[in-house]
Amino acid sequence: MKKTTKIAMGLGVLTLGAIALISADHIDAPSTAGSTADIADFYAFEPSEGSDNTVFVVDVQSNVLPDLAYGTFDEDVLTEINIDLDGDLVEDQVIQAIARDGRMYFFGPTAPDQTGLSSQILADYPLGDVEISGATAMVETTSDGVSLFAGPRQDPFFFDFFQFNAVISPETDSAPEGFLPPEEASDTFDGANTMSIIVEIPNSMLGTPTATNALGLTVYKTWVTTNRKQ
Repeated sequence: MKKTTKIAMGLGVLTLGAIALISADHIDAPSTAGSTADIADFYAFEPSEGSDNTVFVVDVQSNVLPDLAYGTFDEDVLTEINIDLDGDLVEDQVIQAIARDGRMYFFGPTAPDQTGLSSQILADYPLGDVEISGATAMVETTSDGVSLFAGPRQDPFFFDFFQFNAVISPETDSAPEGFLPPEEASDTFDGANTMSIIVEIPNSMLGTPTATNALGLTVYKTWVTTNRKQ
């Protein structure tokens, strides 16, 4: 019998997987924006050309500033990486991560008990666990060749947020020059951290990818959700 824990629906952001992936926009729906379930970025890529592994990176809590010390993962939030193997945009495999007592526990990859907006912790399919990092990065590699990390990382999102606000302002003359060139733009997120969950895993554990990206490369269709316990 499967040991499962019911988790009520949270809110997620989806991004298709690719060799070089797009980040999310740091602006989510009001129910999650600025919360411990807020997804900032999601990346999926090969660690090197021709590698047989895939790396998944999920960044949550995009407002973890240095003067706030290190953020913490919410133990009531389940993060789930969803993988579609047959092109129907329904998850066929999931990798789950949830924090407990200073460690991040991972489960999967396996077919979920249910698809869609509700999730259950798949406790019968432990993948591994790792100490949540502080000032020193802690990485755990399992006997299956899976590498795991959880902790603060510098926010990778480069965005001149204040110039953006000026450009979209109803005051038509607030930014007549429009967006600034890279050498003049300010990185609003410079020095800020996100709380990152990272999994590097052999493709043999995921199944065969069937999607093709804009570069003609075969990739996984993948997205991430966060689900809050209720």
